[in-house]
Amino acid sequence: MKALVADDDSDLRALIAFTLTQGGFEVRSAENGETALRLFEIEPPSLLLLDLNMPAIDGLQVCREVRRQSNVPIMVLTVRDREDDLIAAFESGADDYVRKPFSPRTLLARARALVRRAEPVHAPRIEAGNATLDLERHTFRLGESRETHLTPLELKAMQLLVSSAGRTVTAERMLMHVWNRSTARERRTLKQLIYRLRMKLELDPASPEILQTTPGAGYKLNVDVSGE
Repeated sequence: MKALVADDDSDLRALIAFTLTQGGFEVRSAENGETALRLFEIEPPSLLLLDLNMPAIDGLQVCREVRRQSNVPIMVLTVRDREDDLIAAFESGADDYVRKPFSPRTLLARARALVRRAEPVHAPRIEAGNATLDLERHTFRLGESRETHLTPLELKAMQLLVSSAGRTVTAERMLMHVWNRSTARERRTLKQLIYRLRMKLELDPASPEILQTTPGAGYKLNVDVSGE
């Protein structure tokens, strides 16, 4: 597994690199966003860890640029923990969000879990009704609509929703499937994840027909519509 770590704090960058190396990753480091993008182009990693507060090209900009061309798992690292910061990170395409300071053991466990979640499991394709989820290509298609490209986090959520098509998936089950934990942070993140998916899938995200909410319970994927 290859990891690219971008952080302008040299001491923290070295600690993260050491932690990941001890955990079996091959690590490359960047001191700023520009270097991170250059290294990403040269040798795409299995995991990207980004500090949000880098000067010039910050972590959010790097995240958006990488997400335009790749489905690589992205973990953002930041001292900020406001709701707006969390939303901005996930809207930029991040898959996980770790607040500084953090323990090396926790960081390594989250990194490994993120890489595992990004790996397609079981069959390469799941079909239900008019829906097709391609786990290898990270795409979703409903009926004759265009293919929708998904991030690793979105793919993980859709894997559960397509497998349970037409039935309500509780929020708790989604949390455990996607993150294997159910804290207040993951609950907030789940709402943002659903919002992102609706922006990609729905003609009118404010009145969803495909990814529906079951009040007080969870979410349901309607695969009997034609799509766009």
